[in-house]
Amino acid sequence: MNFAEALVYLDEHASYEKTGRVDSPSLDNISAFMDVMAHPELSYPVIHVTGTNGKGSTTQIITKLLMAHGLHVGTYTSPHLEHLTERISRNGVPISEQAFAECVAAIADAEVISGVRPTYFEVMTAAAFRHFADEAVDVAVIEVGMLGRWDATNVVRSEVAVITNIALDHMEFAGPTHAHIAREKLGISKEHSTLVIGDVNPELDSVWTEAVCAKLLKRDEHFDCVNNELAIGGRLIDVKTPRAMYQELMLPLHGLYQGDNASLAIVAVEEFFDAELNVDIIREGFAMVDMPGRFEVLGHQPLVIVDGAHNPAGADVCAQVFFDDFSPEGRRIAVVGQLQGRDPEALLSALRIDEFDLVVCCTAPSPRGMNGEQVATVARAMGCDDVVVCDTVEQACSRALKDAGAQDAVLIAGSLYVVGSARTYLRRNL
Repeated sequence: MNFAEALVYLDEHASYEKTGRVDSPSLDNISAFMDVMAHPELSYPVIHVTGTNGKGSTTQIITKLLMAHGLHVGTYTSPHLEHLTERISRNGVPISEQAFAECVAAIADAEVISGVRPTYFEVMTAAAFRHFADEAVDVAVIEVGMLGRWDATNVVRSEVAVITNIALDHMEFAGPTHAHIAREKLGISKEHSTLVIGDVNPELDSVWTEAVCAKLLKRDEHFDCVNNELAIGGRLIDVKTPRAMYQELMLPLHGLYQGDNASLAIVAVEEFFDAELNVDIIREGFAMVDMPGRFEVLGHQPLVIVDGAHNPAGADVCAQVFFDDFSPEGRRIAVVGQLQGRDPEALLSALRIDEFDLVVCCTAPSPRGMNGEQVATVARAMGCDDVVVCDTVEQACSRALKDAGAQDAVLIAGSLYVVGSARTYLRRNL
């Protein structure tokens, strides 16, 4: 099987990213595949990360901290921005097309042997587990695809389980309350796991007492980012943990919330090593951190920013950083697109869309992409005076750049699919 054939095989399997549906959530399929494949997921220790927002950043920061300690680190994330192979990496380098095809071929054989029809995400997850075993990684950092309990990644035995935060998202599968969602995410913790929780909602305190774990650490009670200042190129933070106080750490990411993600990552790595960390190694790890698509500045004059905010909680944070930290002096231009199944009014309200001078709406490049005209209708109803619709992300970016002067700011958000296409276009045309 070559890479093209591997992509065809993937596309023949049911995908939430295409349909927006998950039928009969269960670990049965992935468990059957792990049996046939001799359990590659058990051949290395795992740090498992879930949460409504911030899990991608936290996963990447953990990866870079582990790499700074000299470990070979496998990282599994989803979705990808531009290339499918981004999802599976070793020491920050995406899997090669040849290695990916070999992993998928093994899974295709396992499908025949087991008689089980996997989903797209189950194929990707099994491929990641197989690749990390083949590469003999020292540790794998695994990001949950959705929620936790029934996510295909949850066949791992996590040494450390991390829950970044809890907000109302994926309500078609969990809810209706924060507590319901928290319990689903709590499912990634195992009897021997250290569970690290970043959420500070006091209403969830009773839920955390239900955790199955060997040790529980909570933000505010056991650790926190105690100082978090705006700095050139990111944030300057101090982090207090049960083991140490780490001061004047430069984190090259934008947004107050990234300090919280970094504190989670530090505690997770402390717990993995069961020891205080060397502050110079933390600084080395932080210096390697790069988060494409997460409040990423791609251009200046005009300022061009892409952010993968795709739910109200994420959009609210994105708007805070854009308006408060960056505080653009010129015109504010938004390029927005989103997926069906999400409330456009809630997302656009959180994004403070009525504070933009021009709103360019487009259809997200996904089978579940919401029609750009529908997004525009909501934006106009919310008081936006200058709203235009473009058929594609590329056309929307072109229109925004054509309209923007040197002192203006362009923010592209609403979906990781929009951001991925925008990054490809902008890096060619800025």
